[in-house]
Amino acid sequence: MTLPVAIQLGRVSNLPTVWSNTLAGVALAGGEPFSIVTLFAAIGLSLLYVAGMYLNDAFDREIDAQERPSRPIPSGKIAADTVFAAGIFMLLGGIATITIASGALAPAANAAAPLSAVALSAAIVFYDWHHKGNVLSPFFMGLCRVLAYVTAGYIVAANITTALLAAALVSLSYLIGLTFAAKQEALDRIDQLWPLAFLAAPLVYAIVVFLARGGSALTILFLALAAWIGLALFYLNRRDKGDVPRAVISLIAGIALVDAIFLAGMGHIAAAYAAIACFVATLLLQRWVSGT
Repeated sequence: MTLPVAIQLGRVSNLPTVWSNTLAGVALAGGEPFSIVTLFAAIGLSLLYVAGMYLNDAFDREIDAQERPSRPIPSGKIAADTVFAAGIFMLLGGIATITIASGALAPAANAAAPLSAVALSAAIVFYDWHHKGNVLSPFFMGLCRVLAYVTAGYIVAANITTALLAAALVSLSYLIGLTFAAKQEALDRIDQLWPLAFLAAPLVYAIVVFLARGGSALTILFLALAAWIGLALFYLNRRDKGDVPRAVISLIAGIALVDAIFLAGMGHIAAAYAAIACFVATLLLQRWVSGT
């Protein structure tokens, strides 16, 4: 497997959104966002994310042969069995890394983090195996991100906080809207726009938190995310050639802005800046490696 093929299979341009998820999960669970534990959590969740991307290509190889023949497997750059093996290996590596982070580095936490990592791995495999033609696939994709937050939280805490649970559910809603758009990418069109209303959940969350706590950073982030979602919706509504994939990768990058809102709402301003940096990094990397 060559490095360019490995990078293309892993869609590594989206990895910064996993790092912002990790920051939010750890901070909202009451942990220190800038710590060695958070670093190991980010590595473990990154391995699980890339594994999911590999397995997605392996399961979708026949459909990709018709819709996206330039992908590594249908184009003959790599065998499906090799991609399957690499994906499973990274899943195991991710679970092992998270187990180390929660056991050796954060002994105050319990065994919930490894179990949550196993649940996340199962959700990833299920989604990759059965997302085509599944009307509930946006929910299951969102569930994978929910479990990413939960896993990060369990690494540093024995119990999940209400703040983390609320943020995870908001992220679930955003991912449902995003995944609905992504499912139409091969057709380069959107037949219905109403499911995209799920994208508004982080904006509602920001308003509720602002009314309770205030904060100029939260206001700025609310305006930034609203403008970013508005731009994506403009692309989806215009429906010129290339607009749907352009909207999808924009919304993927927006995951980091959602995390910045979560962090700013809890008073973790430095971590919110880091999430913004993840947003910018995702946009820059998407120019190099396709995010879809």
